[in-house]
Amino acid sequence: MSSQIDHLFTESRRFAPSPEFAAQAVAGADLYERAKADREGFWGEQAQELLHWEKPFTQVLDWSTPPFAKWFADGELNVAYNCLDRHVEAGNGDRVALLWEGEPGDSRRVTYAELTDEVKRLANVLTDLGIEAGDRVAIYLPMIPEAIASMLAVARVGAIHSVVFGGFSADSLRSRIDDAGAKLVITADGGYRKGKVSALKPAVDQALADRGDGAQLTVEHVLVVRRGENDVEWTEGRDLWWHEAVSAAPADHVAQAFPAENPLYILYTSGTTGKPKGILHTSGGYLTQAAYTHRNVFDLHPETDVYWCTADIGWVTGHTYVTYGPLANGATQVLYEGTPEFPKPGRWWDIVEKYGVTILYTAPTAIRGFMKQGRVIPQQRDLSSLRVLGSVGEPINPEAWVWYRDVIGGGKTPIVDTWWQTETGAIMVSALPGVTETKPGSAQVPLPGISIDVVDEKAEHVGNGNGGLLVVTEPWPSMLRGIWGDPERYRETYWEKFESHGYYFAGDGARLDEDGDVWLLGRVDDVMNVSGHRLSTAEIESSLVAHEATAEAAVVGASDETTGQAVVAFVILKESYLTQHGPDGLANQLRAWVGEQIGPIARPRDVYIVGELPKTRSGKIMRRLLRDVAEGREVGDTQTLADTAVMSVISAQVR
Repeated sequence: MSSQIDHLFTESRRFAPSPEFAAQAVAGADLYERAKADREGFWGEQAQELLHWEKPFTQVLDWSTPPFAKWFADGELNVAYNCLDRHVEAGNGDRVALLWEGEPGDSRRVTYAELTDEVKRLANVLTDLGIEAGDRVAIYLPMIPEAIASMLAVARVGAIHSVVFGGFSADSLRSRIDDAGAKLVITADGGYRKGKVSALKPAVDQALADRGDGAQLTVEHVLVVRRGENDVEWTEGRDLWWHEAVSAAPADHVAQAFPAENPLYILYTSGTTGKPKGILHTSGGYLTQAAYTHRNVFDLHPETDVYWCTADIGWVTGHTYVTYGPLANGATQVLYEGTPEFPKPGRWWDIVEKYGVTILYTAPTAIRGFMKQGRVIPQQRDLSSLRVLGSVGEPINPEAWVWYRDVIGGGKTPIVDTWWQTETGAIMVSALPGVTETKPGSAQVPLPGISIDVVDEKAEHVGNGNGGLLVVTEPWPSMLRGIWGDPERYRETYWEKFESHGYYFAGDGARLDEDGDVWLLGRVDDVMNVSGHRLSTAEIESSLVAHEATAEAAVVGASDETTGQAVVAFVILKESYLTQHGPDGLANQLRAWVGEQIGPIARPRDVYIVGELPKTRSGKIMRRLLRDVAEGREVGDTQTLADTAVMSVISAQVR
């Protein structure tokens, strides 16, 4: 079987860095050598070089009580000062921090001096509202500059923020507020999405309403940004308008230093038990790795680059690569409120052209969506400013990788395909532009200072050419410090499987090719067992997308009386193919294609041609919902989807 699927992992096209790019690159091969010689010393150097420490640390890592790590524990710093004040003090106050584009077309240019002023005023507001170090603040906002300011102001006063994605329901918001014990909610009247105002404050009001469950409500105030201009109900004494409170607040605020292990944020992620897990990150180690990876993985030149990460701040990518990494490095970045296709396809490329974006970081699902539309739309824009492209969120198939480079990157732009998680806090596996010879579809190698392995169930290294479980074998600075309020669940979830070895198990499968480079296979629970054969959804999806008709595919395993599990595929077709050929008979063609490409055992039982796939706003495909459809069950919770109506359409198409 393995010989039949090797083509998926041995893409013949390889791309060496151009000599011109390598000569100007931020990172060099010496990073690997320095990190290998003294890993802890290497991280200590990064922390000292990239951040300002009010009190220097004397110990890099305390791993005396695994799996509970402490990084730079006796050092003290202020996260917001590192992201703002020091750049202003260095004479860069006039540098643009945020190039904000609203979905309706309104825009703002926010300099570092202006953002610093806003954050200082907001910090004073927070203090007046009784927010102290260690208190929790829930943030429920659209992608507007105030969202970034809120995170930084909370960090500035030593409190802990819990950002809740603006698409979540009132029930989800309440569960996160209750679990964190938040004292304050920062929200907006509404935000723009697909041409309409999506109301936010009504969900907050509903989340805070007395439901008679006896739970003690911890929220004392709600701070509201005026964005959508939609009518909202008002609770006197509890609710405050942002513009009134912030404009009246003093402009002076001295950033107090806090210990490096001071909690920075809680970010809730889905749990297998149904109860969301509150992933806890702290300050010094997290900010070190955020700044280090952002600078080196994206080859950042802050004086000249215009960087754009398309993620929402409700997800970890928005935390690390919209807020903390870019601002710690003094970068200029684009912040966009809306969807990629409003008011028409090509909006993203209009933004790239308008602002001269040089670095673009987005999800494979977005890339495949653009592939579906065809290359004509991006080719109508001037994308020549782009010099580095990034991918995040799930494995990227080789076809999408090559399309991304050739069509968006003009056939010359380096691509960094990054692997990391909410739990890891920052990028762990990626190419380094200017250093790495890249392979389409491969995440490549661990970053300098990161220790990764692919092992079997007995924690033994699988060796090149084999697949297994992806583990992190040594602690890393931006690692999660636990699950909020549940240290035992933290140990069980991430460390129990390989506890005797001290390995963190990521929950992802991976394969090492003959060169030892890493190819991600997706979540282990996305591996199907068909007649005793373990098949990766990523392998079959990659095979389907290699067909000329396919723009995007999602594969799930469905219960089957004969084989245990059966392969079920949901496929979106390229518009260009539909125009020329139509969909007739294509499902059977695709079944046969997979059988030829991989082997008969991988041939899908069913192939459904659909118009869309269920995706979160960050671009992840929600395969559990497709599994519900494939097994004929009632479709589960759809509130995390960017478009909640998608599953109704898919269910109708499948029937």
